[in-house]
Amino acid sequence: MPARKAVVQASIGLHARPAAAFVRAVTQTGFAVTISKDGRPGVDARSLLEVMTEDFACGCEVELAVRPETVPDNASLADAERALTELCALLESQSG
Repeated sequence: MPARKAVVQASIGLHARPAAAFVRAVTQTGFAVTISKDGRPGVDARSLLEVMTEDFACGCEVELAVRPETVPDNASLADAERALTELCALLESQSG
């Protein structure tokens, strides 16, 4: 399963604007990405409500993942891995 870890850098965590920007980016990838922390089950990273409800605070380590069976037919696992890398870079570059 393609997965990547990142540390949330937005000072308010994944709330309000940073969460909305992240969810938009996830949706644009076309992949069913999950986000989790502390070994908990992942939530749908395409859902603003689910992302904000999980309370991903500034400085927390998260794991982004894509289950292979959810990869669209027109994409590959390598495409999913690239998308996760880009999403991690977004989380680690956000401020404010």
